[in-house]
Amino acid sequence: MVINNRNNLKKKNIVNNIFLSIGISSAYSNKITNDIINILILSLRQEKKIKIKNFGTFYLQEKKERIGINPKNKKKYEIKARNVATFKSAKGLNLSINKNVKK
Repeated sequence: MVINNRNNLKKKNIVNNIFLSIGISSAYSNKITNDIINILILSLRQEKKIKIKNFGTFYLQEKKERIGINPKNKKKYEIKARNVATFKSAKGLNLSINKNVKK
């Protein structure tokens, strides 16, 4: 698996890793990655929760409308109601991330 030197994993890195590990074309790897992301988005909209075993759970959380204050100029603004995706990692993911961490 190829990981870039930056802190963020980008979609093109995922596409490249699929291309290198499976050997299918880059265009097909891109289509697979886009399809997976779209399936996750649609499922989250419909079900409001996606659980992936040994990885974690994505939740769709509803935020209510509220008043926010700009700290620089102290003006009040209305923050509209919205949905926010949150993620809670599974125990299996946490164990594999912390496998080689010294205590």
